[in-house]
Amino acid sequence: MDPSWTSLLPAFVAIALAFSTRRVVPALFAAIVTGGVVLYSQTGEPADANFVRRFLLPALGSGSYAKILVIYLWSLGGLIGVWEKTGGAQHFAKVVGGKIAKGPRSARFFGWLVGIIFHQGGTVSTVLAGTTVKPVTDKHGIAHEELAYIVDSTASPVATVLPFNAWPAYIAALVVGSVPVIPDLESAVRFFFGSVIFNFYGIIAVTMTFLFAMGWLPWVGKRMAAARARAASTGALDGPGAKPMMPPDGPPQTAEGYTPSLADFFVPIGVLLGVGVLPTVLWDANWIDEAFVGCALSAMVVARARGLPLGEVMDGFINGCRAMTIGAIILGLAVTLAMVTAELDTASYLVSLMSGAVPPVALPALLMALCMGIAFACGSSWGTYAVVFPVAMPLAWAMLPDPTYLHLCFGAVLGGAVFGDQCSPISDTTILSSMFTGCDLMDHVHTQLPLALAAAGMGGVLATVVAAVLV
Repeated sequence: MDPSWTSLLPAFVAIALAFSTRRVVPALFAAIVTGGVVLYSQTGEPADANFVRRFLLPALGSGSYAKILVIYLWSLGGLIGVWEKTGGAQHFAKVVGGKIAKGPRSARFFGWLVGIIFHQGGTVSTVLAGTTVKPVTDKHGIAHEELAYIVDSTASPVATVLPFNAWPAYIAALVVGSVPVIPDLESAVRFFFGSVIFNFYGIIAVTMTFLFAMGWLPWVGKRMAAARARAASTGALDGPGAKPMMPPDGPPQTAEGYTPSLADFFVPIGVLLGVGVLPTVLWDANWIDEAFVGCALSAMVVARARGLPLGEVMDGFINGCRAMTIGAIILGLAVTLAMVTAELDTASYLVSLMSGAVPPVALPALLMALCMGIAFACGSSWGTYAVVFPVAMPLAWAMLPDPTYLHLCFGAVLGGAVFGDQCSPISDTTILSSMFTGCDLMDHVHTQLPLALAAAGMGGVLATVVAAVLV
């Protein structure tokens, strides 16, 4: 069966609804339903119209999704829940932050450093970094717009620059088998790591945030400069008329009778980095899954060994998992849509349609801009990946079957979607960054956007230059 223009309909529905509704869940679900209708129109088999049996259940029952669920929902969610009970992250900020932060510059640097340490990405990083750093930066008079930018501009970008987290596993499930050089999940994860150096937006965003924290960035935008001057001259951490959002239940509270220790923080983080990073560096072995499971388990063991009742440990773990439910739903729909586009051979049709229409030298920047727009509209980098990656990889390979060029296009998609997720006012990371740093949401969006656009512009230029060299 040759693919036709109808193969594009699920992706079109996903993008159109993401732009119009600015909600990724209904957009992804509607795209999956459309996939069933399209497949039925092509095959004439009534069973193919049953999107639940044809796509949803097989995708949710796959080993790839099960692994993502264990890592993202249970391990990350459980770790956060246990930390809420022990107060480990907050104790780390109080003890370590007090030694590092001696003034405004070092306080901003501490915020950047914590954002790098919490490189799990997205909502996890924003919540942990925001609640951990805010007391320290408030003490030293850092404007909430500054802190929100530092937290948000490390949350998602650093997850793609230091990808010792759940991101490689998720994206691997989207691109596996899409091109000959990515035949299985293991090779897909390795390909992700090999593409990190081509994720120009992520690298530039993290670097610019460091320069911003240190006060070495020559230009920060008119509104950010005004916010910094206001805090320095008047001590006002928020602008006139600002309406900061706060967590509904306030910051996490330590379990009654439990005294937090640095061990509550450093042991799980040490397990995560040690098991996740060292095998990759020393033996080229990917133990990211084991690192996350070990991280959560070690947090529970330390808490119990230090006197937290087993019931409290389990309550923290379960509450943390419960908080990740929405993320699990998005993941399930995203993986399902990837299966839909693969079944309809959307990529092949798009390749035949666009071959010759877009010069290879322009494709990386074009993919980056496309992902920036989609992710900004729907507020989700992972939802954008589900729509773009299964199509972008075969298209890039058809234009120039060179692994380096494919890495370049991979990095462009990776960074472009992160930009939109970081800057969109409807993104969970944007909302939580402002919420947990005490910043007005739109003040955060307005002060961050010029800096992020500057990073994206430099990233697009670099991608085009590298593509010109390869072509």
